[in-house]
Amino acid sequence: MTTTEHPTVSAPEQRISLPDLAPEFYRAMAGLERASRKGVDPVLAELVKVHASMLNGCAFCIDMHSTDAVKNGEQHHRLLSLPAWRETSWFTAKERAALALTESITLLTQGHVPDAVYDEAAARFEQTELAQLITLIVTINAWNRIGVTSRLSPAVKEG
Repeated sequence: MTTTEHPTVSAPEQRISLPDLAPEFYRAMAGLERASRKGVDPVLAELVKVHASMLNGCAFCIDMHSTDAVKNGEQHHRLLSLPAWRETSWFTAKERAALALTESITLLTQGHVPDAVYDEAAARFEQTELAQLITLIVTINAWNRIGVTSRLSPAVKEG
């Protein structure tokens, strides 16, 4: 096997289909998703979604949102560096504040949302924009929990 070949491993089988078995809830989540994106820069929204999804280990959401980020003009090297965003100069102060807030909300049991993290986000975002950012983070965390629990698997890509 060469260094570019990877063995084919089948993904775990999906456990449950919430759209089929809880359609009213699923429609409500879709509505929540639409509402949470309003007023948030699409590139920033996808960075936040990819970062939260990486923290939560949701392969389905990482795949979906990294694809959407690239379609919105995001650069691959920034997406790949999200786990080490503090170690790069590739993110703006506003993006850094959003990524820190994403970590604090996503990893809530590891120190809650420290005042310093919240205050930095509040300094970088207008109040309405900050409120929308919080709803976006909360929503992607809900989607991640659905994806991981039900074992949603990303689509296989050719090429």
